[in-house]
Amino acid sequence: MHGFSEPNSPGPTLESLSGTSQRKLFDALLSKIIMMGRDGWMAATLEVVGAAGGVVDLPRVREGTNTFVIRSPDGGALQFSVPLLIPFPLPPEIDAGGADGAAWAVIEAVKNGAPDDPRLHPLGGLDTPRPQRYAGWTEPVTLVHSESAMGSGLWKSDLENVLAEDGFHCTVRGALAYPGPPDRQTIRSLGERVADLADGIRTVTERVPRSALMDAVLLSLDQKGLRDRLPAMGLVAFLGDGTRPARVYTPFRQHHRIAGPKDGVHIPFQCPEALEPVEVELPASGRVVTGLGVRRREALVIAGSNAQGKTTLIQAIRAGEDDHAPGDGRELVVTVRGIRTAEAGGLDLNGADVSLFFHRLPPGMTGTPKAAFGQGSGSMTMAMQFAAAIREEAPLIVVDEDRAAANLLVTSCLQEEDVTPLAGLLAGNRAALGDAALVIASSSLDPLIAQADRILVLRGHRADMIHPERFRETYREHLQALIRQMEGGLAARDDAHDTFS
Repeated sequence: MHGFSEPNSPGPTLESLSGTSQRKLFDALLSKIIMMGRDGWMAATLEVVGAAGGVVDLPRVREGTNTFVIRSPDGGALQFSVPLLIPFPLPPEIDAGGADGAAWAVIEAVKNGAPDDPRLHPLGGLDTPRPQRYAGWTEPVTLVHSESAMGSGLWKSDLENVLAEDGFHCTVRGALAYPGPPDRQTIRSLGERVADLADGIRTVTERVPRSALMDAVLLSLDQKGLRDRLPAMGLVAFLGDGTRPARVYTPFRQHHRIAGPKDGVHIPFQCPEALEPVEVELPASGRVVTGLGVRRREALVIAGSNAQGKTTLIQAIRAGEDDHAPGDGRELVVTVRGIRTAEAGGLDLNGADVSLFFHRLPPGMTGTPKAAFGQGSGSMTMAMQFAAAIREEAPLIVVDEDRAAANLLVTSCLQEEDVTPLAGLLAGNRAALGDAALVIASSSLDPLIAQADRILVLRGHRADMIHPERFRETYREHLQALIRQMEGGLAARDDAHDTFS
């Protein structure tokens, strides 16, 4: 049940425990399950729904899924989930296409009001012995819409929480101090608390300024509309000037797509003039903004030394598939949907196509490069992901050097001829990558950077540009210097050998 467990922390795996320890663990879990089942609150769920009265959104009740009452594992609290219908219809002046933005504004206002309104205390389990267990339900969220399942344990605008013409449909989860086993009095009391919670939510929603609703709605519509327009502009992504991509992570938001904006010093993105910023008019608000447009079929490299923000910028582009709320920092990052990431891994391959990069399978693999079987190396897994992305006609493939198999990106003098790395494909067979654009973060893979169509370089966390031809000249000079250094070192060693022989 999302939202009620404590943050994950490192610990021993089940396999690492001894047989005796495993039995003790299973016995403890079984006793908790038996305790919760015998307690009877699960069976009383629909009685609680009836006691709550007309505030429950009955057509949306799915017992055991979004509607349940259960005693907490530690026995100190009673946890519940119930869909409510709050009499707060979508204002007629608001475009329904941006209603998710309005729902976000309402939900965040309710969360902010929870500490000061006793009717809202159950949302954060504030009256339970261990409220930190339930803090996830009042955790701030700056995500308005996502096709992914990111943040499924958080209260946010989604299919369960919708502002519509007939009111605000919301599924709320909360916790109260354990009142004892279910009987007529405790069931009626819990039903009244749910009704009070609904009344508290209604009070807050009515106080949300219309301007706050409209701001969130327009921003949602702007992002959706721009995403629809990008293909006609020849773009797969837009990174607006002023974007603040750095994230802060909490126990409840540990993925970059759901994480909130970083506090403190945060250098905003500004597209360098040399990268030819594009100007767009946002379709709903009419605002005109500028920024970096990632072009269809181009290879864009985000370069720079360590800890300059390359991965952060790539993550922002990846998160551009989502719609963000005011203040998130990524409101002007918009990416077409369907992009893919290619990373190293160790997956078991079952008929995977790796022929784009591999012309012969390594020892231990069976099949052919078109249909490989066996435990794949990091580069094999990455090759499979590339092939899948191209087959699915992904508009953009994202590669981060830190998470990639280097031998699939650049060649080595020791590398055999049965592998063509990405740098080689870009140099001699770009058509093999289809219409996909590439965004690559790299600090040290010079042969790959040299094949880029455009190079954005981060210095002091600020964006700059290196012309590809200028980079290739610098790279040639660097190689010549390395050769001189190598030859000088060999000569010095030969002289030393002659001296002591």
